[in-house]
Amino acid sequence: MDLRRLRYFVAVAEERSVGKAAERLRMAQPPLSVQIRRLEADIGTPLFRRGTRGMDLTEAGQALLSRASEALALAADGVEAARAVAAGRHGRITVGYMFVLANAILPRLIPELRRSIPGVDLEFAELSASTRRARVLDRSVTVALCMPAIDHPEIQVARIGTQRFVLAVPAGSSLARLNAVPMSRLQGRPLIALPKPDEEPASSAVAALLRRHQIVMPIVGRVETVHSALSLVLAGEGLAIVPACAKLGAPSGIVFRPLRDATDSIEIAVCWRRDSHSPLIRNFVKCAEKAVARL
Repeated sequence: MDLRRLRYFVAVAEERSVGKAAERLRMAQPPLSVQIRRLEADIGTPLFRRGTRGMDLTEAGQALLSRASEALALAADGVEAARAVAAGRHGRITVGYMFVLANAILPRLIPELRRSIPGVDLEFAELSASTRRARVLDRSVTVALCMPAIDHPEIQVARIGTQRFVLAVPAGSSLARLNAVPMSRLQGRPLIALPKPDEEPASSAVAALLRRHQIVMPIVGRVETVHSALSLVLAGEGLAIVPACAKLGAPSGIVFRPLRDATDSIEIAVCWRRDSHSPLIRNFVKCAEKAVARL
């Protein structure tokens, strides 16, 4: 049924006058009368009768009025909902995050999202080095908080911050007694390495740092997450070069020290499919930038 004709019907029913309804609708009276007659013809029964106080609804008209009003309200709600989604005020977004960023960013990011886009449903999913790219590409996450950014032609990246590298050592290590660890003191020491073996080690920021300083650290283990690396450090298996935010939530017994003469850092990025054009992504990136700025 034509919603426009329903609006005409409701206006006449509420005004109890075709003339007053025409004024309210800002149209001439004859075309409005024609539309009401057409609606009655479509339904197959009169909807109005003339009474002493104007146009009265028949029983059929009364039955239609409540439902017509509801239909018009639903249609208006639908239009507003569509506009809200298009403006990034409503909808659903699934946020993937790498675990090393959880304690550093989520306590700041989630309240910012709740304030900035309160009508958006939020879901969260933990990512790892081996799952993050696939989860973005298969759309099971809308956006991914990554460190470093995902390098893939179908994935868009917004770089929102950086984290300095620090050295994670057991509390009982001689290196733990230093305020800052010279790069030369790392020569020959065992390294718990990231990323996973199926990624190219030469592409990692840690590998680049060691090459630049001509330091060789034999790799005694490769793990998928920073927290797994910290567990192996705590077990005495080796040292780990990790982002400074790894301090948050780290197990006791591990000491973090800056690296002397090394200012290298690793980037924090928001990643999403390049063909995703949801305005929610734009709003999310703004919130993530604010959260990272307070680190």
